[in-house]
Amino acid sequence: MTENQFETLKDKIRQRISGEGSLSVEAYMELCLTDPDFGYYVTRDPLGKPGDFITAPEISQMFGEVIGAWCAHMWVELGQPSEFALVEPGPGRGTLMNDVLRTANLLPGFQEAARVFLIEASPVLQVQQKSRLEAFADHIEWRDEFSTLPAMPMIMIANEFVDALPIRQLQRSATGWAERGVGIDDDGKLTWATLDGPDLEPLVPPSLRKLGENTIIEISPQRNGVAAMIGQHLNQHAGAALIIDYGYDSVMPGNSFQAVKSHEFADPLEDPGNADLTAHVDFSSMAKAASAAGGKVWGPLPQGTFLQELGITPRADQIMAANPDRKERIGRDLARLTASDQMGMLFKAMVIASPNLPSPAPFPPAENRDSE
Repeated sequence: MTENQFETLKDKIRQRISGEGSLSVEAYMELCLTDPDFGYYVTRDPLGKPGDFITAPEISQMFGEVIGAWCAHMWVELGQPSEFALVEPGPGRGTLMNDVLRTANLLPGFQEAARVFLIEASPVLQVQQKSRLEAFADHIEWRDEFSTLPAMPMIMIANEFVDALPIRQLQRSATGWAERGVGIDDDGKLTWATLDGPDLEPLVPPSLRKLGENTIIEISPQRNGVAAMIGQHLNQHAGAALIIDYGYDSVMPGNSFQAVKSHEFADPLEDPGNADLTAHVDFSSMAKAASAAGGKVWGPLPQGTFLQELGITPRADQIMAANPDRKERIGRDLARLTASDQMGMLFKAMVIASPNLPSPAPFPPAENRDSE
């Protein structure tokens, strides 16, 4: 069976496992999300009510406006360079960047200085982005990879991008730590498997190595690689990168690998290529990688704290005053973004910056991780 004869990604995965053996979670996740023929992000617009999930910029314009003001502030902190890269990886429909530009461009000179780079591999979403950002078309370029960005000062915003970068799962057995993966059973059904190989204990943080049998630890060389590239770029060319995602401040045991389909949790092995796959972000590991590459790391802070400190509530009040008929809806959106029992605590905001910058708003100097 040749590649173009596969009817589904599940068939393609079965064939690969039959020929090569079980796949790591990392390889499986990468296939499901970015396979050129069947990959989830390659073949569809996953956002909104008709899709599988909704992100903060799609909930309310307030989110992007607050971040746009943050970008404008950081440009001033950088000394208002005459040219800088304004970068967003995984920009969805272009909603966040549209709100950022609409807000930050109120600062004279910002639009003229900004060269916008959207890192997007999905042709479907690129169409959406070009339509949404048509007013700024002369300032925007699309790139496939972070490594292709030009050597210049950079301000980056990455919202719900990192959680979709593939992870590895390590599982404790009676004899040591092994790679967890995906295989097929006698009926041809995808199932969890343990990969053959050496004991992977050196990859497990020392404090977690003696945990009980069947404990799962998640690591992500790909996420840490992105953090290192950001740290290196900012060390060499100046700037700041804002990363907002859901996760935890230090590596924790547990299985956070999940699928979401039609706004509901689903079995990650049931329908590969047709459900979003994500895992919680380990901000501490990314911070170490960025710091080792020369960046300075601030936070993370809970998303609710970050947005409140930057003034999202006064902005909500302004919108309510101008739109009294929408007051209840705006209040619900504000709570969804900031309340501790909604997105406000689970989601975190972390900044990677060049070493010469002062503490970026709203992080006080004591929040600098380099000082720990």
